[in-house]
Amino acid sequence: MPLPGRRLLPAAALTAASALLTGCFSGAGPDSEEGGRIRVAMMQPPRSGLSPLSDDAFKLSRWSTAETLVKLDEDGDAKPALATKWSRSGRSWTFVIRDGVTFHDGTELTAEDVVRSLTRAAAASPKPRILDGVELTARAKGHSVVVTTAEEDPLVPQRLSSPQLSILAARAYQGKTVNPVGAGTGPFALVAVRGTASATLDRYDGYWGGRAKAPGIDVSFVPDGTARAAALRSGEADIVEAVPVSQAALLDQDLVTEVPMPRTNTLYLNTAKGPFKDRGLRAAAREAIDAGSVVEGVYEGRADVAEGLLGPALPWAAGLRPGVRRAEAGDPGGRSLTLGTFTDRAELPEVAATLQQQLRKAGFRVKLDVREYANIESDALAGEFDAFLLSRATVLDSGDPAAYLYSDFASDGSFNLSQLRDPSVDRAVREASGTGTGAARRKAVIAAESAVLATDAAVPLLHERVIQGDAADVVGAAHDPRERELVTADTYVR
Repeated sequence: MPLPGRRLLPAAALTAASALLTGCFSGAGPDSEEGGRIRVAMMQPPRSGLSPLSDDAFKLSRWSTAETLVKLDEDGDAKPALATKWSRSGRSWTFVIRDGVTFHDGTELTAEDVVRSLTRAAAASPKPRILDGVELTARAKGHSVVVTTAEEDPLVPQRLSSPQLSILAARAYQGKTVNPVGAGTGPFALVAVRGTASATLDRYDGYWGGRAKAPGIDVSFVPDGTARAAALRSGEADIVEAVPVSQAALLDQDLVTEVPMPRTNTLYLNTAKGPFKDRGLRAAAREAIDAGSVVEGVYEGRADVAEGLLGPALPWAAGLRPGVRRAEAGDPGGRSLTLGTFTDRAELPEVAATLQQQLRKAGFRVKLDVREYANIESDALAGEFDAFLLSRATVLDSGDPAAYLYSDFASDGSFNLSQLRDPSVDRAVREASGTGTGAARRKAVIAAESAVLATDAAVPLLHERVIQGDAADVVGAAHDPRERELVTADTYVR
């Protein structure tokens, strides 16, 4: 694929971005005996004080500070982490806890610590997404932990790989909040968090997996995509996550890594009230949307047009996908609607503007409401929008899309932006969730996807690619399509 033509960034934008990042990274500096500290520019600031019970957990995972019982390999299969092995007996799974692990406060990891963390997550309100529809209890048994679910669940090991089920020291659970500072088990200890501005991590020399190669990580939260890209160009950041498509062409292409990821840009339509309570108007919206023009015009070809909710990062999906019977399109007749999205992902406001034009051409009257994600999420979950544009990871939590389908489309799903209440969808997502791993589960997942698509409650637009910037002297940065890893024990700056 030819690279997009080079465009010049206005000098004023470069100056502003440089000033912003200079302040963010002022504490970073080289180490006299080894490579320097790793300076990372992150896209989204913490939304819940870095609580592992929120999406902030994925930041803790990407910084290699908080760990889980289980990890996932490239195929999404479970492999040992803080648990060395496990076995199943009906509704119960027994996990053997790894010896020789200490928390960053020096205390030793025990089965009781694991039980505390899992119990707190299972009782949280709202629950971590990975536990949607799952009743889970944990109890210590010697140096093992027995995890029991209300119904047989073949996906328990994969669920326990979710960063939202990270195992933290007792000190993290003082009061109602969960504070991860100094409470993880990873190669880097979180030592300071400065609100939504920055965070500092130092190497933890007592790490059970061996000493990290870098002395520490200096994190800056930089929601502005232009500023993040400018930080890489100017040498003020070593690793930049989520480089906007508009900025990728301006960077040295040797510094840019692009990987298909399980993330879909989807337009969620409110099925409970407003114009899209009418199935025919949902179909009209679907037919009005030209995703190909969005991919070419907004993403400059650095994305894939969606054929379904699951994209090329799950290559098995396309071969299993059947045709979907959908309703006929109705006449919009000038119906008004509000379309919401957020600014944190730089492309989304432009995508929303393109959709506004396409829907207007079809006969809708469309008003846009665009804010930062932290200021719009609660309204979206409450069904305050007729349509909501979201960039959604489809296997982020478990490495398996069944949890995403349940969370987003089941009647009791915790992230049901479409306010969907459809018995056929509920049956399909429950069937997918309960089917054993392997070919049968994949077939059930695609059946659930088809059930969702048949409702037109969600219109998948495109599948994103990871665009990450790494400075030339960075070695071993992770390029993870699931966005769980970024800086590992093997990452360093020459």
